Amino acid sequence: MKNKLFVAIALLSTSLSFAQISSTHVDELVDRTLKTFNVPGIAVAIVKDGKIIHAKGYGVKSILTNEKVDANTLFGIASNSKAFTSAALAMLVDEGKVKWDDKVIKNLPNFKMYNEYVTNEFTIRDLLTHRSGLGLGAGDLMWWPGGSNFTPKDIIENLQYLKPVSAFRTQYDYDNLLYIVAGEVIRVASGLSWCDFVEQRMMKPLEMNNSAASFVRLKDTTNIIVPHVPIDGKLKVISRYKNQILDPAGGIYSSVNDMSKWMIMQLNNGKYGAENQQLFSEKEHNEMWTPQTIMPVTTKPPYNTHFRSYGLGWYLTDEKGYKQVRHSGSLEGIVTLVTLLPELNLGIIVLTNQQSGAAFYAISNTIKDSYLGIKSDDYVTVYSNRVKASEDSADKVTDEVWALVAENKKINTKIDFNNYVGTYKDVWFGEIVISEKKGKLFFASKRSPRLTGELFFYKEKNLVVKWNNAYFHADAHLFFEYDAAGKAIAIKMKPISELTDFSYDFQDLDFKRVNK
Repeated sequence: MKNKLFVAIALLSTSLSFAQISSTHVDELVDRTLKTFNVPGIAVAIVKDGKIIHAKGYGVKSILTNEKVDANTLFGIASNSKAFTSAALAMLVDEGKVKWDDKVIKNLPNFKMYNEYVTNEFTIRDLLTHRSGLGLGAGDLMWWPGGSNFTPKDIIENLQYLKPVSAFRTQYDYDNLLYIVAGEVIRVASGLSWCDFVEQRMMKPLEMNNSAASFVRLKDTTNIIVPHVPIDGKLKVISRYKNQILDPAGGIYSSVNDMSKWMIMQLNNGKYGAENQQLFSEKEHNEMWTPQTIMPVTTKPPYNTHFRSYGLGWYLTDEKGYKQVRHSGSLEGIVTLVTLLPELNLGIIVLTNQQSGAAFYAISNTIKDSYLGIKSDDYVTVYSNRVKASEDSADKVTDEVWALVAENKKINTKIDFNNYVGTYKDVWFGEIVISEKKGKLFFASKRSPRLTGELFFYKEKNLVVKWNNAYFHADAHLFFEYDAAGKAIAIKMKPISELTDFSYDFQDLDFKRVNK
């Protein structure tokens, strides 16, 4: 989920041998990554042949306290929680309580998509595979950026208002809402909440003793990171995402020590412990790691990837002839990456407390390259340059917008606030209010109160909003439709920056004035 700059970097191209990477090299790699990408804290673990061969924390949990990260420090793993949701359903398939191709309406009769045929044909498998026909991040504003009052019931009932952008099962578009729905299927089929199921049926037998299915369920928060976001070039501590609505899609908190147990079990076909107990069957494990949704791929060195797909809670590719099973996770101020190469019996996890995806790719890919026998380029330099170029391009667009806003203020462009003031409603997002206070115009969402900010004149029929929380990095255009008297009657929106996180799906909103 939350940063588009998930770009690969690596380090120390000439000094790495084509064998197991040493702990010293990992230390050097992480130290350089921390500095280059301004990340306060990182934890890294490597598992090989059923054993933890490296588990260590680096940097600090918070720039305010400077407490050190260690291998038991808890991070939000964000969308790496999705693999736990698919595993929970695999366990229920093993128990005969559900089937992958059961219709969702069998367990959730109130489930309804925009199209009746899709509603009736939608399966549990479809919930996990990002092929629903909905656009990228569609409806995410019901849970993002936090602080909203939407419930899983609301999400299930509001899905019917989200218009598809492609035909059912024809195109990959990442979504979060349907994993929330999958959590409700687990609740109905098992009689346990998603959190209870994950903690009792999965974390407990794996002895992931410090982990929890949600931040609010952690028993001990003395060893935990805080999220950090760069704002105007300076790193800032931000408030933590705590809304439990997201749990099945991104709620778990864990450490590299605990997540290593999860990776070892995955690499052992669902078996765990000294007695090789089975969490889920090998048959269903294979199902989770079987391509379900085809994704575009470009074949080029160094990995020469020929296929890319999404399975059930995992991305699947071939890397230098080996199968790779991988997933990233992102919330504001936190990004994570789990990488598994089953044929090498290798697992790598990187957890961070800053939202630079470049950092986790730097570490994971460098470690991976050492096992694949690939001579790594100095990706730190290559991709830090690429990140800068991408940010510069985005900044050029946003700077031009705000420069014109400033020019309009300078020449005292007049707008009639009365034409805008009022309440507007989107069928799934609910009401927003545009109000005038002391000669300024403001936007405020009723159901997601963190989406509040000042409105500025940009161009004819086009205002822009600057959110009160600068760390959203999600300021947006508002495009107005007017009646014959020149009064605004409808609003559409879109992000200003091309790097705005996709979960700010402003483009899916269609507001209509409710007070004439």
